[in-house]
Amino acid sequence: QVQLVESGGRLVQAGGSLRLSCAASGRTFSPYAMAWFRQPPGKEREFVAAIKWSVGITTHADSVRGRFTISRDTARNTVYLQMNSLKPEDTAVYYCAAGRTAAQTMRRIDVYDYWGQGTQVTLSS
Repeated sequence: QVQLVESGGRLVQAGGSLRLSCAASGRTFSPYAMAWFRQPPGKEREFVAAIKWSVGITTHADSVRGRFTISRDTARNTVYLQMNSLKPEDTAVYYCAAGRTAAQTMRRIDVYDYWGQGTQVTLSS
């Protein structure tokens, strides 16, 4: 059974930076992709970024490209989301997800079988 535990969310000022972490455990992740999704208040969950565990291929949503960067530390079984130049519209609950999927389908929410509990990121203007 895969377990994902997010951390790092907090209140931050617009223009600031934040790094979220997702500690993964329970199995070998080489066939997996790991992703970050977010759910803004009153909206549906949306894709943010994903990384193919074995080769490090990444993809980012247009809304965050150039500001957010996903990375992983294979020795620590941890995925990170570095968020820079934060905007009020980045306010959301951020979720880590894991799924046995190819790089071509990493943006799809339905390929992810395992989810963390979420961490709240709130921007103050």
